[in-house]
Amino acid sequence: GNWLLVCSVTLLAHTAHSCPDKCLCYTASKTADCKNRGFTEIPARLPPEIQILQLQNNRIWRIDQNTFTATPLLKILDLSNNSLSSVAPGAFQKLRYLQVLNLTRNLIHYIENKTFSFLPHLKELDLSSNSIIRLPETFGNSTGNITLLSVKHNKLQKMERVLLESLPNLKVVLFKDNPWQCNCNIFGLKLWLESFLYRGGISDGIICSSPGIRKGKDLLRVPYELFGACPLRTAHMHLASSHQHGSEPRGWPKQGQHGEPGDGGRISCEPKAKARPASLRHAIATVVITGVVCGIVCLMMLAAAVYGCAYAAITAKYHKDHLAPVRQHGTPKEKEPFKSSPA
Repeated sequence: GNWLLVCSVTLLAHTAHSCPDKCLCYTASKTADCKNRGFTEIPARLPPEIQILQLQNNRIWRIDQNTFTATPLLKILDLSNNSLSSVAPGAFQKLRYLQVLNLTRNLIHYIENKTFSFLPHLKELDLSSNSIIRLPETFGNSTGNITLLSVKHNKLQKMERVLLESLPNLKVVLFKDNPWQCNCNIFGLKLWLESFLYRGGISDGIICSSPGIRKGKDLLRVPYELFGACPLRTAHMHLASSHQHGSEPRGWPKQGQHGEPGDGGRISCEPKAKARPASLRHAIATVVITGVVCGIVCLMMLAAAVYGCAYAAITAKYHKDHLAPVRQHGTPKEKEPFKSSPA
């Protein structure tokens, strides 16, 4: 009986720490190699001490909230080339030591707010080659240590400036191959990118896809003047979609308050909508004042011209009336010697 009990305990212990079927586990490198195995979900019974989990090239289509509870020490998680269409917020929250998360070449359309919460050591987040059309305003609590972010090869038309500002340690951002819409919504991103590059950041730049006149142009080369009328044009757009937070992020210039509307409700954008008419009034007042000043200057110039002409006419008349007779009287005297010279 005792022998049977010992065997059972040994078997259970071995099972608990064994490698999943079809995976290869390496004790020395603390790696579980589960790539190219046809998995449709994260395999169970992974060794709890592993730090590297390779799951690329499978058909994994979902990640549950407690999937990684048994592997809390993971530092590198590679889920590239799978079938994930969404990622549940909090799916990775047990991985507090995670440094690299690779989600490239999946089918992800949206990243929700706080999807990557509680990953204080996360340094590299690769979301490239998905079908992402929207990114949130924050990746989550404790994600401020991200140094590399790649969103290239997606379907992004805009990106929240406040998201990038929540990642103060960014060193590299990759934007390539997205249908960036270079209208008012991207103005905040332009300002952020200029500041980022000035501070020594590395980026592959943003190439405009629309509108047509800016297609193929580098966003950094689109002059500020083209965004000048933005606040007026986007007032109605803000009513339909605005930031979820009620105020603009710090450092947002007055000119750029059209910003990047998020997907929040109408309530938070009402203060901005009310501010628009004020700026419109200011603009109209400026135009009126400028017009009046220009008019006065023009009238002064006209008056000066009229005065100049009148003065010239009077001077000419004076010369004609008074100086001409003197010259006429003077000429005979001058000519007399010549006439009398023969005598």
